[in-house]
Amino acid sequence: MLSLEEKVEKLLSKSEALVLLCSKASGYWSFVKFCFAIPLVLTSSAMCIINSISEDANEVKIPNIVVNAASVLIMSLNNSIKASEKCDVFRRIGQQLLLLTGKIENDNEITEEDFKLLAMTYENLVNDMSFEDIPDRYKRQVIESFKDRYLPLQLNGTIGNNKSFKRNSAEIVMQHQNTGASV
Repeated sequence: MLSLEEKVEKLLSKSEALVLLCSKASGYWSFVKFCFAIPLVLTSSAMCIINSISEDANEVKIPNIVVNAASVLIMSLNNSIKASEKCDVFRRIGQQLLLLTGKIENDNEITEEDFKLLAMTYENLVNDMSFEDIPDRYKRQVIESFKDRYLPLQLNGTIGNNKSFKRNSAEIVMQHQNTGASV
């Protein structure tokens, strides 16, 4: 059984790893959000230029339709991906985890009751995170940075604890039948 001091160190390490992971995820989704904003600015500018070139509305009808369709497509993709929301969520959770690590580091004497409260806060923040929305390369970078420290359980699948076996299921069944074992 771990001592209270070891539990606190473990919680601190996991929290720090998630602060870094949230920072990387927030940066990633911020970049995705930016990538959607640029084409919208360009299509809006194109609409202004197209509409100011000609006085006859019929001449610019087709270009207007094309540019409007492109804008709608970009906005639809942006709304379905929800990059802005994901960026905000990871930024918020990262800030809360940073506050949690500060509480853990700054408290001179953490009691068992304090630890339970800190651990519950950590678990609630982890439950709010969508780990599937974080690219694997960022997970691997955090794992590499924290390779000699405790990591959150959610990162274990990324480090290779879920390696597949070389043999396929047909080989296993055939070997199982040849040994005479019953299924």
